[in-house]
Amino acid sequence: MAKMNIIFHPRYYNSDYSSDPAASPKRLEGIMKLIESFPDRYAVVMPEAASKEDILRAHGKGHLQRIQRDPLLYELSSLAAGGAIASAEYAFDGTPSFAVIRPPGHHASSDSCWGFCFFNNMSIALLKLFNEKKITSAFVLDFDLHTGDGNLNILGNRTDGFRVDILNPMSAESMEYLNEVEAHMKSLKSIDIFAASAGFDQGIDDWGGLLSEDDYFELGRLMREYSKKLCAGRRFAILEGGYNHSALPGNVDAFCRGFSD
Repeated sequence: MAKMNIIFHPRYYNSDYSSDPAASPKRLEGIMKLIESFPDRYAVVMPEAASKEDILRAHGKGHLQRIQRDPLLYELSSLAAGGAIASAEYAFDGTPSFAVIRPPGHHASSDSCWGFCFFNNMSIALLKLFNEKKITSAFVLDFDLHTGDGNLNILGNRTDGFRVDILNPMSAESMEYLNEVEAHMKSLKSIDIFAASAGFDQGIDDWGGLLSEDDYFELGRLMREYSKKLCAGRRFAILEGGYNHSALPGNVDAFCRGFSD
């Protein structure tokens, strides 16, 4: 079995940029401890920061300047966006990738942000691929507990020819949730890449109380199966929410096991 890329930078461990739950040191420590215990399954790859040009495809200059006023926040937010870019680039070239990054990004819109997010990592990554004429369409599965309004605001209803289909599953029962995801994937046509805003706060032991490790494995498997049917298996995921430090590593690993080849 080919190794799956895990995009990670040690600077992500720095939690001094904020006191919010997404900045808690134990979130990433537990994930990476488990990831690094499976060297035959995962290859850890270190990204570079996103450039200002990359960021400005998704955000206005005023928003960029507001984040830049805090040098540490800007460093870590641009590095998180760079992790998403690296994950998308590896995926486009044929290697499934998961970006274990922070801060998260799916609540960041063009000129505003909330919910522990600052730059929209997903939008920055996909718009870079689009700008380089690698893709003209994408499917984004956002399975975080909270709807990614930033993803919708930036990527939805574009007028530049980039078509992005976004699903935020709303079912309140786990089997219905998985059925909703698969039904939507079955309806897709002409997609160039699959991407997941992978929030694990919908976990059965987390805020949402809904999805088990087996369910996260199935979400990963569905991403693998339908990306292979529609876009030669090009797929990547980036970390969003997930706050139960003891449950998060297992949920991430379960998703990745389903997601990888």
